[in-house]
Amino acid sequence: MKKKLKWILIAAVAGFGLIQLANPDRTNPPVVAGHDLLAVRPPPPPVAAILRTSCMDCHSHETVWPWYSHVAPMAWLVAHDVSEGRQKLNFSDWPVTDPARASRKFGNISDVVDSGEMPPKKYTIIHRDAVLSEAQRKTIVDWAEAQADALKTEAAGAATK
Repeated sequence: MKKKLKWILIAAVAGFGLIQLANPDRTNPPVVAGHDLLAVRPPPPPVAAILRTSCMDCHSHETVWPWYSHVAPMAWLVAHDVSEGRQKLNFSDWPVTDPARASRKFGNISDVVDSGEMPPKKYTIIHRDAVLSEAQRKTIVDWAEAQADALKTEAAGAATK
């Protein structure tokens, strides 16, 4: 029995070592000037601080890759979540030339933050500083709704020209 357990342990360690060879790419594409929301439509400092702490790891090209993002199988989950987050909303690739689309994005931000969907629990379990208080939620929701309304007005003005 001891011999069998020893071989199972050796196989498990070897398997863990082998899966490290299949780690995903963890890249941060360059932030292009003129497309970064925080540069193009700078939010008030409290909003910017909340975005940096609770949102931008998954929703920008400024992801901070923690140590566990380099260890499979956790690396696969983190890379997938960041990729999915960037596809849904990317503060580093903001639709600056399309006010209607940007307005919809701000509306979506308001909706998912207000509903508690964002930031997700699986992120805040590890990143305790990313948990939003009700006041922080309200700050983000109010800001996003104000931005959405301003952009709707801007889009309507552009359409009438």
